[in-house]
Amino acid sequence: MFYKDFKGEKLSALGFGTMRLPVDGGGRIDQKTFERMTDEAIDHGVNYFDTAWPYHGSMSEIACGIALGRHPRDRWNLADKYPGHQHIPDLDPQKYFEAQLRKCKVDYFDFYLMHNVCENSIDVYRDADMLEYFIRQKEAGRIRHLGFSTHADLPLLKEILKMWEGQMEFCQIQLNYLDWTLQNARAKCRLLDEAGLPIWVMEPVHGGSLATLPEEQAARLKAIRPDASIASWTFRWLQARPDVVVTLSGMSDPGQLADNLATYGKEDPVSPEESDLLLDIAEKIKGGVPCTKCRYCVEECPMELDIPRMMHLYNDFNYATNYTVKMAVEALPEGQRPDVCVGCGRCAAMCPQKIDIPGVMSALADKLASVPTWKAECEERNAGYAAFFKETEITR
Repeated sequence: MFYKDFKGEKLSALGFGTMRLPVDGGGRIDQKTFERMTDEAIDHGVNYFDTAWPYHGSMSEIACGIALGRHPRDRWNLADKYPGHQHIPDLDPQKYFEAQLRKCKVDYFDFYLMHNVCENSIDVYRDADMLEYFIRQKEAGRIRHLGFSTHADLPLLKEILKMWEGQMEFCQIQLNYLDWTLQNARAKCRLLDEAGLPIWVMEPVHGGSLATLPEEQAARLKAIRPDASIASWTFRWLQARPDVVVTLSGMSDPGQLADNLATYGKEDPVSPEESDLLLDIAEKIKGGVPCTKCRYCVEECPMELDIPRMMHLYNDFNYATNYTVKMAVEALPEGQRPDVCVGCGRCAAMCPQKIDIPGVMSALADKLASVPTWKAECEERNAGYAAFFKETEITR
């Protein structure tokens, strides 16, 4: 294992994410397997573990507390997050923070994040009293380092950086060679670099989709490194970025852990030529509509829709059903969503790329209508959270 420096501390470049833990036949966390994986990870030098309130139906934190508690506290760092994006009606910083400490069986968190600061959760995070509470916890030694995770687009990310300037120590974003352009991660990295915030990586294999590739594209990688896993390429691509400190991998079985430990056994970043190859592969696999964001269509739209934004969301959704797309659309005013497109075709007539824009808007609206909204998913979870507090008597 190799390490990255963060404020004089050595953090393992590979972090263990616990959103996708091994599960048994009933969908419950397979605690014994997770404990064996935890032991293996720590024995190989992994010292960063990441959890959050909603993971595995609010059970991930408990599983982490049990698995990590079997090892000396100085051998691991634990990160947890404030669930401000979960649409929780009675959300209260003190209530949830105290519960998280008890669930994880710790007196402090090494790292604590404002979770998923995005367009439809920003009002929660604008609350100065909320931030002040966590700053006080940091001053009291119950949080060692404070940061935030985000899927926000550039305008909001700029606002967040200005709003919390000097308060946050790191930022966690979705970053991989596909999202470099698909989710505009390149521009996000540039903003964070300018702000002097080190980067933590989530979704390094895009929810697992970059662990396998179409046969033609996989063959291009196998021709260079026949024995390397396809997933290892995205981790090595991230190793080439000096602004990345910790890369979180949600490992759900011992085989994934073994492969990642092998990849991080030594620092072995991709070469510039290999990086170009991966970015070319990304362009070939993501497909979608070739919108260049010229915005000629916007000038013609009678509904004044942000059509390039819709094209971007369509491409993202078309590659993999992604809850970030649902959240982004829900954050738009109702009159600015794809289902209000009247199909007049004036936008398509102006499009230099000859995109069937009304057809794409209709397809995006249909895709979104076919899956539960983010708010509906949160409401279902929140009922479980209320029951959890009642059953376990974890209160303020």
